[in-house]
Amino acid sequence: MNPVLQTSPLDPLLAPLYAVLDLWSAFMFLLWDLTGLGLLQYQFLHRAILVGLCIGVMAPLIGTFLVHRQLALIGDALAHTAFAGVAVGLFLNAVIDLGVSPYLTAVVVAMLAALLIEVISETTDAYNDVSMAIVLSTGFALGTTLISINAGGLAVGINQYLFGNLSTVSPENAAILLVLFVVIVATVALTRNQLLYVTFDETAAEVSGIPVTWYNRVMVMLTALVVVGAMQIMGVILVAAMLVVPVAGAAQVTRSFDGSLLVSIVLAELAVLLGIGVAYYAGATAGGVIVLVAVAIYVLAVVAGKVQTAVGDEETPTVGAIDAGEERTAD
Repeated sequence: MNPVLQTSPLDPLLAPLYAVLDLWSAFMFLLWDLTGLGLLQYQFLHRAILVGLCIGVMAPLIGTFLVHRQLALIGDALAHTAFAGVAVGLFLNAVIDLGVSPYLTAVVVAMLAALLIEVISETTDAYNDVSMAIVLSTGFALGTTLISINAGGLAVGINQYLFGNLSTVSPENAAILLVLFVVIVATVALTRNQLLYVTFDETAAEVSGIPVTWYNRVMVMLTALVVVGAMQIMGVILVAAMLVVPVAGAAQVTRSFDGSLLVSIVLAELAVLLGIGVAYYAGATAGGVIVLVAVAIYVLAVVAGKVQTAVGDEETPTVGAIDAGEERTAD
């Protein structure tokens, strides 16, 4: 295994996570020896698989709340502002040689944009979709403007952020993703009951003393973190799909919130692993393949849900049929 070069000011802080990545690579090499799968022999794919597995948990974890709150499109808005954050990072690195990962600037800009969406909705009485449209347009406009100012240096490197790229998941970016993963999972675990209450009945939650505005902001900021994390392999254009499609598929086969959450994580992990495998062997873009696999799984879930409903209807006798049978017996 190649040692990690100390080229970033964050390397000393991320050193323990680099050790985790080394252990993960050792495990992947062991699997390669046992299975002979070609994609397991490359360290960059080890990192991509780990990032994908984390995304498969984070995206449905947050997406389940968003879908039930009818905020499915907020992922798109934050993805476009995260694109602006990447452009800011690339621009600063090109102009003043800042040496900071564009993903860090994307995190900052996306979280500010998430708060801006909430502030616009609260202060102008605009619907959420209006504030999302404003932030989306502003973010993408800022990103394209910065790219056009320094087109020669930024236009080439920006494609990996637009469409995602397995080979560009660096140790630093993978370590940052692990930090985001811990923050998101821990926050949801600690605030699950409050988030659930706010999701299904904001009015009752406010009456019971829960600070609804605060938890709304927590949710959009967590969404921003998921978007930035998933952007590494999904790209800006497709990142929102992982927040919605697995959750929509899970809703077809289960009715409870917790059941939907667990099933959506399973479906997302299947989509990620199958998508990365197909993308590697077919030489295709991973983000697009993952989304296509997720949509295919969604279609299968819809069919399974229809079959489940039909079987349930057949097994449940109607009251009228029971009464008619009893009357004939009596006669």
